[in-house]
Amino acid sequence: MSTPQRPPVLEEWYRRQLHRAEFDISSSGVQPYSFAELRRIAGIEQEDLDRVVMDDSTSQGPQELRQAIADRYAGGRADHVMVTHGSSEAIALTLATVLEPGDRVVLPDSVYHSLGHFVRERGCAVRTLPLGPLSQGAFPESVLDEVITPGTRAVVANFPHNPTGRTLSGAGYDSFVRRVAEVGALLVWDAATAEITHGTEVLPNPAHSYPRTIAYGTFSKVFGLPGLRFGWCVAAPELIEATFALRDRTTLFLSPLVERIALHAMRAAPRLIGPRAQQARRNLALVDAWVARHPDSVAWQRPQGGVCGLLRLPGVEDTEAFCRELLDRHGTLLVPGTAFDLPDGVRLGFGGAERELSEGLARLSDFLRTRESRR
Repeated sequence: MSTPQRPPVLEEWYRRQLHRAEFDISSSGVQPYSFAELRRIAGIEQEDLDRVVMDDSTSQGPQELRQAIADRYAGGRADHVMVTHGSSEAIALTLATVLEPGDRVVLPDSVYHSLGHFVRERGCAVRTLPLGPLSQGAFPESVLDEVITPGTRAVVANFPHNPTGRTLSGAGYDSFVRRVAEVGALLVWDAATAEITHGTEVLPNPAHSYPRTIAYGTFSKVFGLPGLRFGWCVAAPELIEATFALRDRTTLFLSPLVERIALHAMRAAPRLIGPRAQQARRNLALVDAWVARHPDSVAWQRPQGGVCGLLRLPGVEDTEAFCRELLDRHGTLLVPGTAFDLPDGVRLGFGGAERELSEGLARLSDFLRTRESRR
């Protein structure tokens, strides 16, 4: 028998700790909407939901829903869209379909666990693209040439990056996509937080300019609808069709009720994302001010996108123990950087309610002062 796999550190952390938190300042998503708020913003009428027949749906998703996604994210090409149970299912279906053992795949360091897991599970040969050389939104050409080499099967990208919030500039994006195209690799583009940026432009979907792209999207981050468990991928129709052999043996399709609600939410995307993006930018200013008050205790590289960043803790050797003690003593939740192979920091999220963030930071301040007094 093979050795059972351990759950991802991130999901295991939330499974064991989230229910104990009074104040959660760890999330990589915006403040979730209630269903009443969603109905009001998206104009969902009770009669529309009552007309939903609780029958089977289709593997790729209904045409009307795929068209709504395509109009926003896929240049109107509904045949390039498949709807999934969050982007996690899209990642699993597509990577399990296109990758073979021994394929050379480039992964950024500290990548979101699902993106890395299925690459390694398929037995691929992994090359790491370090984020350290990323400067002014661009990788040096020499780094791209060294890591993304001829014969590379796929290159995985996650910008804005979770958990650091680092991203590419327009020029850096062009250079990155150009190098992938030069070697003919598949570009796997996770755009979960692409639509919230801080002083940088929103990066376009590379599928518009580079056909060998799989792009993922989700309601879990910038839409504020993680509980709907709705996502999608944009890819070539033949690739989507190739995933059906796996999907038809596992999840089959989404609930038609979820799909109907998702249709309204997609059509209301600007009205859902806009207020939460403004809230995140106000909250980021609160974090900036808080960091400035603790120059000797923390180090913070300001995120350029998304709603989380990596808060480094100089002198803290065990960030998991730090987070557990903070939660035990002050009821405040952070995620240890070990969840992302970044053991010297913690993930701090600023997409939630301002009151929760302010109180969570105040309690973190108290904890830091207590630790300093014990030294």
